[in-house]
Amino acid sequence: MSDVTYLTLPTWIGGSLSIRFIYLVNNTSFRLTECPNKGPAIPLYLGADLFSNTDVRTENHPRQHAKFAKKGLATKLHFSSVYRFHGLKVPTSNNSLWFYSVQGLFRIAFEFFSKQDQLALLENFQDIWKSHINDAPLQMGYSLSEQLDFAVVGEEPAAKEPRTKEPRSVIFKPLQAVPTSVEPGDSSKDHNYCSHPHQSQETDPNPDLFSPFQQQIHRMADKLPQIQPEQLKTVRLLLDLIDSYITGNLNEHNVTEAVMALLQAKKWDGVYSSHLLSCIGRWLGQQFHEANSSISQRVEGFKIHHIDRISDLPPAEELTQELFPEAMTSLLLHWMGLSEEASVDKRHSEYPILLLILEFANHNLITGVAHVLYSSLICK
Repeated sequence: MSDVTYLTLPTWIGGSLSIRFIYLVNNTSFRLTECPNKGPAIPLYLGADLFSNTDVRTENHPRQHAKFAKKGLATKLHFSSVYRFHGLKVPTSNNSLWFYSVQGLFRIAFEFFSKQDQLALLENFQDIWKSHINDAPLQMGYSLSEQLDFAVVGEEPAAKEPRTKEPRSVIFKPLQAVPTSVEPGDSSKDHNYCSHPHQSQETDPNPDLFSPFQQQIHRMADKLPQIQPEQLKTVRLLLDLIDSYITGNLNEHNVTEAVMALLQAKKWDGVYSSHLLSCIGRWLGQQFHEANSSISQRVEGFKIHHIDRISDLPPAEELTQELFPEAMTSLLLHWMGLSEEASVDKRHSEYPILLLILEFANHNLITGVAHVLYSSLICK
């Protein structure tokens, strides 16, 4: 068994940029805080963050790192196996990350960043650049085995007084040095092979962002034994829906099942006071309104095809099915009490009314009755 110390890199945040960094003390040591009273240290900036908002594809990042390393502007830091990093997925077999000097940071900025981000860096990093202008070029790599600062576990570092050598927009995340035991050589699926094209494989979102969700999931898990048998299906549908949404496999079928299960889960407020019904009605109306142009095209095509027998049109039910979306028809059928359980005669007798509503609502008049009524209503 071996102890592992988990660390959180401090982060500078400014504008659209979020750049993690570290201080190189010597060839074998590093710090996560500047500590000028403990001797000079070279700030280094995480290469994955520098390229995260650029057009350089993830698979080309190693080539870029190697190119700048040859110029002494970048280096690969090889950390002892006792160190692991929050928010960074690095295989234990190759516990290393690419970092850039402040000179390398500016080279990347002026080659790949937007003008706004370049300006943000100039305003915040020029003092650091000046103070390190005479630094020697970086070596191709360093093997780091010693951290020279540790925060007290469970405490956040005190707020720093502004110093001219620090970027004015620096935001330090809580420093964590938490020893824990793991089996030697356990990689535990620790590398992200499916990253966004603009996001390095070395990084994943800050775990602090997920903490509230993890806590909520744990609370829900504790409540599982309290679930009633009739609730199990709905819970399963919602869990499947969340899984589909996260993995990008969301489709109409699983959304329909989950939404219908929720709508039928309880007796909602009456039609005059239901916020839920108001929102559903507004959403449906917007969807139907956006379909107006395609409906108009279909109606115009129908009129051209039937121009010679406009007084001898098919029955209202056939016209409705041919010209208007099924969702509109279904809404009105159930609204008018003409669902599948209604008698055939009743449906047949009231379909002309349903068709008339659809003609008026969609501003597409087809039947003679619709034209006459519309002209009469407009005149009045």
